[in-house]
Amino acid sequence: MDFFQSIDYESIFATYGKNLLTSLAVLVIGRILGSFVLRGFDKIFKRSGMDDTLSRFIHGILKAVLIVVVLILALDMLGINTTSLVAVLGAAGLAVGLALKDSLSNFASGVMLVIFRPFKKGDFVDTAGITASVEVIGIFSTSFITADNKQIVVPNSKIYGSVITNFSKMDTRRVDITVDISYSSSIHRAKELLDEIAKSNDKILTDPAPFIAVSELATSSIKLVLRTWVKSEDFWDVKFNTLEQIKLTFDKHGIEIPFNQLQIHTSK
Repeated sequence: MDFFQSIDYESIFATYGKNLLTSLAVLVIGRILGSFVLRGFDKIFKRSGMDDTLSRFIHGILKAVLIVVVLILALDMLGINTTSLVAVLGAAGLAVGLALKDSLSNFASGVMLVIFRPFKKGDFVDTAGITASVEVIGIFSTSFITADNKQIVVPNSKIYGSVITNFSKMDTRRVDITVDISYSSSIHRAKELLDEIAKSNDKILTDPAPFIAVSELATSSIKLVLRTWVKSEDFWDVKFNTLEQIKLTFDKHGIEIPFNQLQIHTSK
């Protein structure tokens, strides 16, 4: 009892009370300001259309950073030397960063994919050595579904570090088909038939109009090129159908499509 009575509370309060009140004020104000900052970032994420998973992940990181900053400021106001604490946190952050180097690289790439949007869910793309439809754009990896219904998961760093070809980005695409005809066939008639085939397909756009021309006088054939514009989703259907119609129509009208032939001569 004598011990507690001997304590000079007024001196202690005069020495540490102001710092304690200031530290508590920093904690309260920091929490209020932090809430405003987080709400502001949430609104920005929502307006930008950022993926929910990514926005929640970034929200968590920002919240953790703000808490650490406010705590360090509060401890500093108490008169506690925070230099060593900051150094420890920095060293720990560096160690974690080195240990998770690949994961952080994938995360950073995922953020870039979401911000710049080179593709979205459902787009048909060619990237990182695969050609498939985008299924899910994740924080660390992106999953794709191939034409034969296989799922492929690719780290985001490999995607963002490679060339990305998005076949679904534009509303229309051009279908290029090269057809060989023999030198004995009529170029004029072959071009007329190609024009009729193009005009008979409702999925082929009239603007821009189909383009038909001689592209090359090759060694054993005349090469004609047919270029038509279609909606992106109709690309493969139009290409396959047009190739079939060209063969059937040319056969019907006597336009020869040359092919390699092997002749074997034997002597008795």
